[in-house]
Amino acid sequence: MTVTGGTAGDVPVGIPRVPAQEAAERELSKPMYHENDPSPLQRALDRFWDWIGHLFDAAAGATPGGVVGVVAVVLVVIALVAALWWRLGTPRRAPSGGGDALFDDGPRPAAEHRAAAARHASAGQWNQAVQERMRAIVRSLEERTLLEPRPGRTADEAAAEAGRSLPGHADGLRSAARAFDDVTYGGRSADEPAYQRIEQLDTALERAKPSLSATGTASAFTEAPR
Repeated sequence: MTVTGGTAGDVPVGIPRVPAQEAAERELSKPMYHENDPSPLQRALDRFWDWIGHLFDAAAGATPGGVVGVVAVVLVVIALVAALWWRLGTPRRAPSGGGDALFDDGPRPAAEHRAAAARHASAGQWNQAVQERMRAIVRSLEERTLLEPRPGRTADEAAAEAGRSLPGHADGLRSAARAFDDVTYGGRSADEPAYQRIEQLDTALERAKPSLSATGTASAFTEAPR
């Protein structure tokens, strides 16, 4: 089969199919015909959203309630994920280097940690203030021989050990250790109330006096008279 065209003398001219097709393709490949074509990125995005649409349609067909049912399921899943993220925080990473998890710059007196915490609090740097105040608590307990100094101790370990000797403050110690871990490893941000709770705990522990049992071991602690 051939394609015919007119000439100046109106004499039909036969053009074979293949050359005619090639000539048309060459003509259509000229840039002038593609100035308004979508970019490769746009075409990829279009294919992606088409795929999402087909997937959504398939899910809607298999879910009771159709599209409304799919939307409800998606919203419930998002709400559950958000609730878990808020409750658990960012997954904690293990401290690197295998060094001291609580004291990362060598031993310092509790007073120095308290002073550093106060400076951070004055500047509104609540994460650092919480960290330094927790370090002050543990160092103070070590200085008073209520905790045995031990390199590499974590905040959780210190709180658990001190809580056995200070049962009246066990909950506060656990809460302080959790706040320390949240800002140090969990990616969370502390605020002024969080710091004030740890500051008040530190003050309460400073006033606490050990009461020895009949066997000579510390079994309970009472508050010193004000």
